[in-house]
Amino acid sequence: MPTFIPATPYGIILLMQHYNIQAKGKHAVVIGRSNIVGRPISILLSSTQPYGNATVTICHSHTPDLKALTLQADIIVAALGRPGFVTAGMVKEGAVVIDVGITRVEDATAKKGFRIKGDVSFDEVAPITSYITPVPGGVGLMTIAALLKNTMTAYLLRNNLNESIFSE
Repeated sequence: MPTFIPATPYGIILLMQHYNIQAKGKHAVVIGRSNIVGRPISILLSSTQPYGNATVTICHSHTPDLKALTLQADIIVAALGRPGFVTAGMVKEGAVVIDVGITRVEDATAKKGFRIKGDVSFDEVAPITSYITPVPGGVGLMTIAALLKNTMTAYLLRNNLNESIFSE
């Protein structure tokens, strides 16, 4: 029986596919252990599916010596909900950094009175990465794309349509 992948982790995998970011043989560090993002993406990255086969370490804000772990990571997925938590001193040169955090931060200069910030200090970290996702404009949009793909797949399955419009 087919199952559906949670939208945000699925969106991350779609993003990796689009940019041909391979996880096989890499060390991925997932910061965040939620049932919505952290745990599912750790399972996907460690699975034998395409864009998987990584060695995955799941961390959180209370992980002892988190910096030592992130400095070993080829791929970092930041999904803990703390704006600017991941800094340049935590990222090795050439790492892939995927920022899943979305937090409203008060900003009197912004039209709405707030700005959306990610878990990664983007301006500081971006120069040392090979790939990095922005917030806003990164994983959030991919979550929507994955949700739409899941919806279309559900429609096709419900109507016994065996041909997937998403075959590669």
